[in-house]
Amino acid sequence: MSKNYTIARININGENFEIIVKPDPAFAFRSGKPVSLSDVLVTDVIFTDANKGLRSPEKKLKEAFGTLDPLEIAKIILKKGTLQLTTQQRRQLIEEKRRQIIDFISRNAMDPRTKLPHPPTRIEQALEQVHFPIDPFKSVEEQANEAIKVLRAVLPLSVEKISVAVRIPPEHAGKAYGALKSFGTIKNEVWLSDGSLSIILEMPAGFYGPFLEKMGEITHGNLEAKILK
Repeated sequence: MSKNYTIARININGENFEIIVKPDPAFAFRSGKPVSLSDVLVTDVIFTDANKGLRSPEKKLKEAFGTLDPLEIAKIILKKGTLQLTTQQRRQLIEEKRRQIIDFISRNAMDPRTKLPHPPTRIEQALEQVHFPIDPFKSVEEQANEAIKVLRAVLPLSVEKISVAVRIPPEHAGKAYGALKSFGTIKNEVWLSDGSLSIILEMPAGFYGPFLEKMGEITHGNLEAKILK
């Protein structure tokens, strides 16, 4: 693949779908900036393997995306799939995610000795001290949760915890399970006779809003969740 082009891809039900894109416009589109798809796509062909020039059969496209419109398919791949990044783009994403994680920890954790939040610069220094790896594609909440556990070895941190009762309908339970664990600790788990999942999840209080947003996205809003007193 030319350095002027890169690949965005998605895997749906074991099937691979790829598009050839221009790196900078694709990165801008993925970041939510108003970029026309015509400026992003090198070609509107959907491939199973772009490097080999293997096109995706129409039947597979219809099954995976519900449409044969290449622009609609490209939007889905760009928004929900993975994009091969240039070194500079990856560095930029990592730095942005690092700042978001530091801000999240600063807002949601405190020094138990003073009951005050740690300054962002202190958290940043502690992250460097423990060599915490930043993943540009994992959520801020998931990585902040992991970071807090590691940072406690070098920085006193206390986080207010809440318990949340969650019920996920059967059609979304399998997909939601991994995301549930990323937000906290499962204290009780019951798979009900109808296939739905009932869980009590302990999480940092600051995670509740992002948790509802993520679960709503996965279940299309079809879930029950409440904070337990």
